[in-house]
Amino acid sequence: MNKIKRIVRLCAVWIIKILFGKKHFKVSFIKRLYFAINGGFMADQVVLYDLNNKKKNDYLSEFDWYKSRYINGSYGRVLDNKVVCSDLLKEYVKVPNVFYIKKDEFIFSYDGKECSYDRIINSLKKEGKLFIKPISAGKGKGVNRLSYDNDMFYIDEKEISFDDLILFLKNRKSWFICENIKQSSFLDKIYDKTSNTMRIISVRDKNSNKCEVINAVLRIGTKETIPVDNGSRGGLVCKIDIESGKLSSAKSIQKICDFEKHPDSGSVIEGKIIPNWDKIKKEIVSLMEKLPYIYFIAWDVLLTDDGICIIEANSSSGVNIVQMWGGQRNEKLGEFYRTHNIIR
Repeated sequence: MNKIKRIVRLCAVWIIKILFGKKHFKVSFIKRLYFAINGGFMADQVVLYDLNNKKKNDYLSEFDWYKSRYINGSYGRVLDNKVVCSDLLKEYVKVPNVFYIKKDEFIFSYDGKECSYDRIINSLKKEGKLFIKPISAGKGKGVNRLSYDNDMFYIDEKEISFDDLILFLKNRKSWFICENIKQSSFLDKIYDKTSNTMRIISVRDKNSNKCEVINAVLRIGTKETIPVDNGSRGGLVCKIDIESGKLSSAKSIQKICDFEKHPDSGSVIEGKIIPNWDKIKKEIVSLMEKLPYIYFIAWDVLLTDDGICIIEANSSSGVNIVQMWGGQRNEKLGEFYRTHNIIR
């Protein structure tokens, strides 16, 4: 029965998300249909990967990504529930403190006591900035920064009244509120209006049980994406060289562009090196080793001046942000997918 449900879900995904999915580039329907049938590629991937001129068999597709969501089995749900995941990881690494959780129409503090909206407002006044996030969602959807400054309230950078802020909290369902972690001066110098996180992919070899980091990018926000950095919302993405930690120029998954400098701040991006990169890789591997039932984790890592903070741990990762510099189907990520029968 579970296998049948999985097949039905994947068929629905192929139709809704891949063949008729949202696109940012102009691609004819005939071409969309061809690449959707022959590999499971979205229209945008045809342009981003230049599949008219390059071999599609070098690239992982959107459909491959959706299938990869099943690699961790039922344990993947632990990672995808952001509150449960935070509980799991905080024993081993710095994570943002969760202050409040809304379930149905009830709000609880992290210690399980029911509380009021007024208490949330008092916490916001004390902290200055807090993040509100959906309990289970990705791609930066539903993530907002709440701020209080000079007796004024803000959602992201938009001023809002006290009553409208309360209404905003009441109308949102199934959220949690956590602390705003201050990113490192290194990241602030690139762009300080968004939290700029690394997406670091680590895997566990199911034969040797060895864990390793196989892909990494730095996501950088722009004035259009404040307060998040997600490429799916228009942010920029830089490849991190796995060996050296050096950044490439920045690209976008929504348009063909290449930036050596940040388009808003003017700060140089290309050639900069992530501080303490070797130490970061070792910490990520060490974390994965503490979760022996997990095969794949896409970590969202914020670099601070005191080390790393794990913002999220995901049971899968979109492939666009790691393939704009070349296909991964015949590299380590593709080989890992093959061992789990995601691709052939």
